[in-house]
Amino acid sequence: MNRNQQENLRRLLTPRHIAFIGGESAVFAASQCQSGGFKGGIWGVNPKPGRFDALPCYPSVRDLPEGPDATFLAVPRKAVPQVLTDLREKGGGGIVCYSAGFGELGSDGEQLEKSLIAACGDMALAGPNVFGLLNYVTDGHLWPFSHGGQSVKRGPAIISQSGMLSSYLLTNRRSVRFSYVIGAGNQSVLGVEDYLEHLIDNPAVNGFGLYIETLRDIPRFTEAANRALEKGIPIVALKVGKSDLAAKTALTHTGSLAGVDHYYQALFERVGIARVSSPSLMLETLNMLTVAGGPSGNRLAAFTCSGGDVAMLADCADEAGLHFPEPDKFTQSRLTECLPDIATVGNPLDYTTPLWGQEQKLESVFDAALKQGYDAALLVQDYPPVELGSDRPYYQADAMAFIRATRRAGIPAAICASLPENLDNETQQTLIENQIAPLQGISEATTAIAAAAVFGRARQRYLDGRKNLALSCNRSDQPPAQVLDEWQGKSLLKKFNIPIPNGILSDSINAGRDGTEIGFPVVLKLVNAQLPHKTEHGIVQLNLQNKADLQLAAQEVISNGAGALGKPVEDQILVEEMVTNAIAELLVGIKNDPQFGLIMTIASGGTLVELLNDARTLLLPADRDEIYNALSSLKVMKLLTGYRGRPMADIELILDCLEAISLMAQSLANSLSEMDINPLLITSDRCVAADALIALFKPNSDQSP
Repeated sequence: MNRNQQENLRRLLTPRHIAFIGGESAVFAASQCQSGGFKGGIWGVNPKPGRFDALPCYPSVRDLPEGPDATFLAVPRKAVPQVLTDLREKGGGGIVCYSAGFGELGSDGEQLEKSLIAACGDMALAGPNVFGLLNYVTDGHLWPFSHGGQSVKRGPAIISQSGMLSSYLLTNRRSVRFSYVIGAGNQSVLGVEDYLEHLIDNPAVNGFGLYIETLRDIPRFTEAANRALEKGIPIVALKVGKSDLAAKTALTHTGSLAGVDHYYQALFERVGIARVSSPSLMLETLNMLTVAGGPSGNRLAAFTCSGGDVAMLADCADEAGLHFPEPDKFTQSRLTECLPDIATVGNPLDYTTPLWGQEQKLESVFDAALKQGYDAALLVQDYPPVELGSDRPYYQADAMAFIRATRRAGIPAAICASLPENLDNETQQTLIENQIAPLQGISEATTAIAAAAVFGRARQRYLDGRKNLALSCNRSDQPPAQVLDEWQGKSLLKKFNIPIPNGILSDSINAGRDGTEIGFPVVLKLVNAQLPHKTEHGIVQLNLQNKADLQLAAQEVISNGAGALGKPVEDQILVEEMVTNAIAELLVGIKNDPQFGLIMTIASGGTLVELLNDARTLLLPADRDEIYNALSSLKVMKLLTGYRGRPMADIELILDCLEAISLMAQSLANSLSEMDINPLLITSDRCVAADALIALFKPNSDQSP
């Protein structure tokens, strides 16, 4: 987005005057803008006089008093380029293009969309194929339907690639009030990253809710998200498309383990974006983050006046990945003194009905429980309807005790109703005024708190001085790649201090001699770049115990290789030591993606890698803590830490190796296409790359390595 577009986007979002061009949809949108209280000029454009009732109506764009700051465009699709040309020549600012029938139609609309882009010039265009834009800060609405929002001084902004979703969110009863609701549509001119980049510095915006199908510019989006994190502005994303988008012909296991959705997930975790799976969770998470803040961890203290709630909380929090630390001995002692005899000390804590409405006594309970230290606190309360108000003072007393105790503890806090409808507007507003997030539904509340912790942890990392590193995006194309044979690949690993087995490049005549020199048992492999997956072609032999077995195996792999390729193969054989006493096997993969840059996948390795699907994806560069967190999240970590009395691995040694692989990828940068080390064998005192598949971009491509 250039400077002129930035200025025109500012005009679109803070307009002095708005033009509505078209027929019925434009007329209704203009009336909505007028009734919403917009104080600037509202102009209609239609060749029929009086089409916009009492509002000024001009026969064409050329007849307008001046170039409008903002325009709502709803004309037949083929007329759009000419109207945009007229607006550009008139000095128009920003446009919301409601008209559809462009790139979303495929080849039928692609050329017309190109004409739209050319006609737009430096104007800021939202769409086409977009519902519109709602501006609750200045009430400059460009929206052709009824909407349920209201004017605000500050609130989260919604940026959505779905028009109907925006409409649904507007009528929510979850106490979320928006500053802006922007439809991105086809993103022909402006994309999600443009709106995000622009609104981060807007004081009326305290958070973002994004509905994303795809992003156009990952590095720019990442820069904007990092800036939002630095300013303490949370982002919640509903990203659709979790289905397997990995390439069908992936060369490496990494390609199938780390599909596009995994890349997005890694990006969101890196920059602290809270990812959710539904519109209701988007609202609940925005509520948590913009009202109470993001927890810096997953340790939750929960309180209720019902044993049933305790069980539901435990189940829901476990599914969300939250943790309920048990009270320590000192806390147990203090709570025992504060609680009735019928209460059982625990977390979640059922403080029982004798304390219901006992504000001072309950405040002591909350204080005692929270002294232990938690990342967030939650109180479950289902308020009766206002018309059944005799019990409301009891609920309000419990809430006030909770408010004061959590304020002293200095942690984000929420009150949730087990049934979403059991939290009325008056109560929601009271809680918000006291910086307590009103959440609706136990499952929704625990999931929202867990999602909010993604932002909270990332924000704490930033405050601790650990800034996110920029993505290593070096390529804008994907030229042909050349697969190295295993000897070449392992030689490259050795150059970057990545441990490999002791081995010799041999042939079928000298294999026995070379195996004797290495020392039995040994492994034998055919070296051929055209056969990267050795096991399925029978060109690898393990645990060979003597010279005779080795010579026979050499002849066999030569024969099997020729059979697999349908032609004679070069007599190249790798003879290596057989690494024994492995505690576990890892896969470490690198893929160079043109949008996300270098992507590192760490997974349980071996032949069952894709079946186990025990993997984590990182964006490079990544620091040692990020690599450790990824490793420790795997199921295989149990084996590495001495499962059921088995030997333990040296975790620091593994991290050294993983860091070396990461640095190798960054050093190769543009040259590296993809790489698999599978398995990376882990013993109690070694970490050895037993097999390696590396593909480098050909040096004769347009971009030299």
